[in-house]
Amino acid sequence: MTPDSPTDAARAAKGSAALQALARLGFAVNGLLHILIAAIAVTVAIGSGEDTADQSGALGQLAANPGGVFILWTVVVGLFALGVWLLLSAFLMQGSDPKRRWSRRAANLSKAAVYFVLGGTAATFALGGATSSGGSAQDATAALLGAPGGVVLLVFAGLVVLAVAGYFVFKGVAKKFTTDIAVPSGPTGKAIIGLGVVGYIAKGIALGVVAVLILYAAFTHDPSKSSGLDGALKGLAALPSGGLILGAVGIGLIMYGVYCFARAWRARF
Repeated sequence: MTPDSPTDAARAAKGSAALQALARLGFAVNGLLHILIAAIAVTVAIGSGEDTADQSGALGQLAANPGGVFILWTVVVGLFALGVWLLLSAFLMQGSDPKRRWSRRAANLSKAAVYFVLGGTAATFALGGATSSGGSAQDATAALLGAPGGVVLLVFAGLVVLAVAGYFVFKGVAKKFTTDIAVPSGPTGKAIIGLGVVGYIAKGIALGVVAVLILYAAFTHDPSKSSGLDGALKGLAALPSGGLILGAVGIGLIMYGVYCFARAWRARF
């Protein structure tokens, strides 16, 4: 066995047709979750929704439908496969600029961790359990606020989420997402780019509000203010003309979800 064999094995796994097909499934189920979250947000905007406007709410909706358990297990497989693919991509990152390579590696590792957590949450629902993303966020915030140096860590976490939000907006405005996808020519390609631009900006706005809530919880020492995506979207609804703002963000998240389907179809590997 040569010293390079683990890397070769990882590269072979990442390039395998089976894992790439499962990663495409992961992009598709990510799109489905965003569309469900957005649909809940829109119902909140028009004043007729009481569901949780986050991943838990979306997974709960799936679980409540006939055949929902099968769909949930499909979501679990897709999310874990996407996490594995991103993990392999991080360790096989190429490039001549070490700083750029390590920043991209860190980004892929972070995204892989998110998909693993989401996959675990989906598995909980598939097994008949339930969980609340908002409650988990509040519990984690309370634990940090009660720990030595926890406020500093919470502020750091808020700034990280704010940076991610800014990156999503930048990626949408600058159309950087086109490096992730083989954009077809003609009207279809223009439609996909339009979906990506609006979708990335909308997700960036939603994450930006999450970051503001985390920072507010840190400065006020009130963990109830950090309520995750659900609290962020419902917080938008509480603003003047908030229903219109939340509705616009919800439509943008639907467009992001549809873009994820396009990425599942045309993803670059």
